[in-house]
Amino acid sequence: MTGLAVIAGLMIAVGLAGIVLPVLPGPVLIVGGVAVWAVPRGDAVGWWVLGITVLVTVAGQVAKYLLPGRRLKASGVPTRTLFAGLVLGAVGFFVVPVVGLFLGFVLGVWLAELVRLPDAATAWRSAREALTAVGWSILIELAAGLVAVAVWIGGLVVG
Repeated sequence: MTGLAVIAGLMIAVGLAGIVLPVLPGPVLIVGGVAVWAVPRGDAVGWWVLGITVLVTVAGQVAKYLLPGRRLKASGVPTRTLFAGLVLGAVGFFVVPVVGLFLGFVLGVWLAELVRLPDAATAWRSAREALTAVGWSILIELAAGLVAVAVWIGGLVVG
């Protein structure tokens, strides 16, 4: 394994972590890592692997917004609820590093729904729908990232 492959592997690993802990731009790091490996090669295997990785990543990004978004629209959760979760998640990240992001997001979504809906139980059901959609979004993005990694590993084996 060459030095560039090691650097690419580290970038890809950090990218996968960035998908699960949304502090880093995970998909960008994965594509960047594959590019670090593929571009200097300059052969057909490198370009095919990079092209497939980009396509899988773009498809994952589109799917991560479309599929959970349909579920949110069907359940009636407004966009401002997710925005409130995002704002409190960002605040929580600095107040309680790493876990504060998740705690703040959950609290923000629940508080926004509590203001919008008549009682705490209804707000929690609605907030749970929003959290489920966000979870699906992360899983879709992670699946696309793992497929991209599998394509890169296939390129390592072939080339």
